[in-house]
Amino acid sequence: MTDSYDVVGVALGPFNLGLAALLDDTDCDALFLEQKPEFEWHGGMLIEDATLEVPFLADLVTLADPTSEYSYLNYLRETDRLYEFYFYETFQVPRREYDDYCKWVADALESTAFSRRVTDVRYDDADEVFHVTARDPKSGETVECEADDVVVGVGSVPHVPEELQGHPESDVFHTASYLDRRERCLDAEAITVVGSGQSAAEVFLDLLKRQPEAGYRLDWFTRSDGFFPMEYSKLGLQHFTPEYTEYFYDLPQERKDSILPEQDLLYKGIDPETSEEIYDLLYERSIGDSDPDVGMLAMTEVENIEEAGDGYLLTCEQRQTGERFAHGSDVVVLGTGYHRPQSPFLAGIEDRIARDAKGRLRVAENYEIEFDGAGRLFVQNPGLHSHGVGSPDLGLCCQRNAVIIESLLGEERYPTDEDTVFQDFSVERFCEKSPDSERLRDGKELGDDERSNDGDRSADERASDERTATTRED
Repeated sequence: MTDSYDVVGVALGPFNLGLAALLDDTDCDALFLEQKPEFEWHGGMLIEDATLEVPFLADLVTLADPTSEYSYLNYLRETDRLYEFYFYETFQVPRREYDDYCKWVADALESTAFSRRVTDVRYDDADEVFHVTARDPKSGETVECEADDVVVGVGSVPHVPEELQGHPESDVFHTASYLDRRERCLDAEAITVVGSGQSAAEVFLDLLKRQPEAGYRLDWFTRSDGFFPMEYSKLGLQHFTPEYTEYFYDLPQERKDSILPEQDLLYKGIDPETSEEIYDLLYERSIGDSDPDVGMLAMTEVENIEEAGDGYLLTCEQRQTGERFAHGSDVVVLGTGYHRPQSPFLAGIEDRIARDAKGRLRVAENYEIEFDGAGRLFVQNPGLHSHGVGSPDLGLCCQRNAVIIESLLGEERYPTDEDTVFQDFSVERFCEKSPDSERLRDGKELGDDERSNDGDRSADERASDERTATTRED
């Protein structure tokens, strides 16, 4: 007999793991399936001394339920590390410990099932249930279950541009595999890091620390205009809040698409502390007559990689001057980002899923995908195009899951925070709180009746969107 659940989650990254933890204290019967044999979060980048880019309060549950037994602080209590953390005196925790914390939560939950790769999701209109098929990647054993609703939490995967592919992965590889290839790096005579984000910076820093003993040449290229820090000011971080997510979601899609390219440094770039540490190391290595055996060149596109003898030849172009040059290296580490591929297990219901003109999922404000069926399909981290720069941010994990849980249960279980920032993003919200401001339409002040009607119209539209969302799914 096929097991039936209220909700089945596909994949167990931090977002779905947080959902599983928050659902554990409800009457919702849930099952979360993950293809790996155990929880692992960016295993290839768990570099010593690397920290999360968000405070420890952005754990799996605290911002929704600070009393949860699955909080990071309770993990420290249960693993007898609470006083050690107290004297650690920092908000940013080691990335390796965050991974261990997530493992601790995953092992404690009865709703998690590992070595279960979801291969097919179909929908039965007669019974109004999803049929989910999963397979053990090692044994080939197949299991099936039914669910009223499904939450897809599949993460992004490493992206390597086509022109840089086709080389031995021991020598030319993505930063996601760095720790597995680090020993190879230490045996090289010349290493090149490509990319401008945090992952590239962390790899460069780790290699820079190890350079004196290993003795290799170390170079770093980025096509960005510079090795710029990520925006990390307290006012700038207010873009990673429920308020900004709501504001961004309500914008026309064309406006959203024009805004995102201008916000690169809100979610890309280098953590300021990492940048400072790199600079300080280079400064110390340059004292006296010393000259660090290091090269850094921005505005540089790596166009191609070719095998040359025992190494590789990179064809590059400096974008501002148009000058091209060749660069030799034994190892190339590619910090070329991540992308979100189509989920093959959704092929059986693809014709029921709504997408926009660019092939992107149509996602409602409560993270439901527009779906032709009575069941509901939710998506974690739907993409920047619908909910903005905060979509992949761990700090909004709890808020998103609180919204999804409210939709699943039909009632508010955890508070969905409002008025969490000191600034406003919409004129309407600002004018509501500012006694000396009035919204204008066609250059005129809105009268009381007009303001009331305008507010009712916006509320009705949002309600209509939510009603639509309850009948469509991912």
